[in-house]
Amino acid sequence: MTTADTAAGEAGRDFIRDIVQADLDSGKHRTIVTRFPPEPNGYLHIGHAKSIALNFGIAQEFGGRCHLRFDDTNPTKEEQEYIDSIQADVRWLGFDWGEHMFYASDYFEQLYAWAELMIRNGDAYVDDQSQDEIRASRGTLTEPGQNSPFRDRSVEENLDLFRRMKAGEFPNGARVLRAKIDMASGNINLRDPVLYRILHAHHPRTGDKWSIYPSYDYAHGQSDAIEGITHSICTLEFEDHRPLYEWLLSKLPVPSQPRQYEFARLNITYTLLSKRVLTELVRGGHVAGWDDPRMPTMAGMRRRGVPPAALRDFVKRIGVAKANSVVDLGMLEFCIREELNRTAQRRMAVLKPLKVVIENYPEGQTEELEAINHPDDPSLGTRKVAFGREIYIEQDDFMENPPKKFFRLSPGNEVRLRYAYFIKCREMIKNAAGEIVELRCTYDPETRGGNAPDGRKVKATMHWLPAAQSVKAEIRIYNQLFANPAPSAATFADDLNPQSLEILTEARIEPETAASTSTDPLQFERQGYFVRDRDSTAERPVFNRTIGLRDTFAKEVAKG
Repeated sequence: MTTADTAAGEAGRDFIRDIVQADLDSGKHRTIVTRFPPEPNGYLHIGHAKSIALNFGIAQEFGGRCHLRFDDTNPTKEEQEYIDSIQADVRWLGFDWGEHMFYASDYFEQLYAWAELMIRNGDAYVDDQSQDEIRASRGTLTEPGQNSPFRDRSVEENLDLFRRMKAGEFPNGARVLRAKIDMASGNINLRDPVLYRILHAHHPRTGDKWSIYPSYDYAHGQSDAIEGITHSICTLEFEDHRPLYEWLLSKLPVPSQPRQYEFARLNITYTLLSKRVLTELVRGGHVAGWDDPRMPTMAGMRRRGVPPAALRDFVKRIGVAKANSVVDLGMLEFCIREELNRTAQRRMAVLKPLKVVIENYPEGQTEELEAINHPDDPSLGTRKVAFGREIYIEQDDFMENPPKKFFRLSPGNEVRLRYAYFIKCREMIKNAAGEIVELRCTYDPETRGGNAPDGRKVKATMHWLPAAQSVKAEIRIYNQLFANPAPSAATFADDLNPQSLEILTEARIEPETAASTSTDPLQFERQGYFVRDRDSTAERPVFNRTIGLRDTFAKEVAKG
């Protein structure tokens, strides 16, 4: 079964799918055609994942197709980097557009011709007012707008000015082309919206051919019609734009009549999905780039090791609704843990090493112990882990004066080493600052494999690594970028989490883990899920923490 088949099978029922099914049952449409129309002015984020899964998922489920169309109508903000990243993200999420990739710029000639037709039909005019003057005369929700003094120009004058705009005779902002609808409409989007603006800028695909560019509202619906889109699915902020979408389609000889449907956009606690905020995070140096693992971009999540199947599961669980709401970040984290628990192989890693010398273990002796790769999947087999006199354990797994219910290693207390032996702490060695730098322990050679012949029990099992055979690595511990569950887009910098990244440079990992170039996620036992970072080298392995084994961040925040 392909990823696409799996994704289609994961689809749930929702009001949009009910509409699609009804349209097929009634014979209104024989083939369903949807589209995902991103602007190539930034990287996609997790909110786009919901739209991608919805549009591509519906097309797959109902045997139709989904187009990838770049809304490249603003050349000052568009870059090839973004186009490439968007394609990579859609494919990573498990979807493909086949041969159906388009650009709004593919239709510039047709859009221009239709704009001239609107002028000839008295449905559009050239306005000489500035952007501020147009905004001031548009009115408010309770007051009607005022007609432009240029609204009643003749068809001939409008055509002449519009053609001269196209020819590049006027500077940026000197004139715009507006639809002639109703300046007293209760819907502000129908108060003579701008269809074209002058913009002397080099376009990545059309070069310097155009000096005017269509607005999103004008280009979008007509592009849908040209491509034969049956269901134009948008987020709720476009609900008030739907009357304009339909008005434009009714005024032009378009080859099809798509319908627009709106669904609630994705909002998540501890997260901001505003493209402006994400851009400022990058440009302001608050993160290390669009694919920083703390970013809610799909590139960042991929680098962090989030499986695409977890995102598809998350989208399925939250569903498609008509009303906006906020989803708890814990639901996304649950989906990630569920998928990684099922698929990630297990390894041992010591993030903050504390040296242990097992005094009664023979000097110079080394043995190999068998460790399982996945407790629930025997087909993944086992591996060998070296054991010797000197090992490392986690600093947090030892306390000199432990409180009650601390069952890990402490003076005189016995614990089990995973896959190995029981050990007991006999002595602590401290440095001049009074810090514990080494433990002297003894082991019971009769407990090999983790069980005592006499049946005695221990209350803790700890992971470890051999001192000589383990490899030093850098571990990057990522937490939420924002400490506030409802960060403000206006003052986002005030809500940044100062503990969003911790870098551990002295961690130890298994040699095979260090040598591997695989980017498959791993579970470091008792620590969490990790993935090799692109910065990793043979001499300096680097691993990012995808997520911990349980939600400790929210608890720490609650403590204050």
